[in-house]
Amino acid sequence: MARVAVLVDEMTEDDEFLVPCERLRSAGHEPVVVGLAKGKKLTALHGTEITTDQAVDDVAAADFDAVVVPGGYSPDKIRTSEPMVALVRETAAAGKPVAAVCHGPWLLAESGLARGRTVTSWPSLRTDLRNAGAEWVDREVVTDDGVITSRNPDDLPAFCDALLEHLK
Repeated sequence: MARVAVLVDEMTEDDEFLVPCERLRSAGHEPVVVGLAKGKKLTALHGTEITTDQAVDDVAAADFDAVVVPGGYSPDKIRTSEPMVALVRETAAAGKPVAAVCHGPWLLAESGLARGRTVTSWPSLRTDLRNAGAEWVDREVVTDDGVITSRNPDDLPAFCDALLEHLK
């Protein structure tokens, strides 16, 4: 069973949080909701109530087998947190999967993981990711050296399949 950090703050895209967590649980894995503070009550974009399990300051990449970054407006906030950025960077450096959907790839840009990789995202991030050194493509899911990206909630089945494949 893998422990997977799911990085969130206010205004996470509901389905991009809920669907990967459910798919992880169904496959026998443990999603751990990591936020800026432990026990923080958050409201997702469409009203889902989320409570964080752990504060990013209290965890390390060694605690997890992968990281998931849902989209919405949350990634824009958490990319300004150096501990969040470090968790993403260190997880990838340890050879563990980092999966980001929609606006989640902002953390890939901030952490330096976009550089030299092919990625996808919500279309409005295309220029940001290219400026961060990535090759941006418009595809349902892209996997490049352990970094998994998708564009939007419609891509979640393929996104989750790719993540679960990497956790085997």
